[in-house]
Amino acid sequence: MTKNAAYALLLAATLGLAACDNAAENSAQDAQESREEAQESMNDAEESMNDAAEAQNDATAEEAEAAEQRAEESRDAAPAAQQPVSPPPTNQQ
Repeated sequence: MTKNAAYALLLAATLGLAACDNAAENSAQDAQESREEAQESMNDAEESMNDAAEAQNDATAEEAEAAEQRAEESRDAAPAAQQPVSPPPTNQQ
């Protein structure tokens, strides 16, 4: 009888530990999946930030180019406006 009780207790303990181990394994797998998803999300966010920075740099370069073009147009127009006009001839008698 003692052997039967011992076997029953051993079987119950084994099954209990096996059930607990499975839950811990599932939790570890879930944690790993969450970590991988978080890493992917971080990578996506970094890529989005890089794209935004690149777009900002492009916009800044375009604005600088437009300002330079306006400055050139202003310089080209300025000499025409600054050319001296000869005064009208005077009638001296």
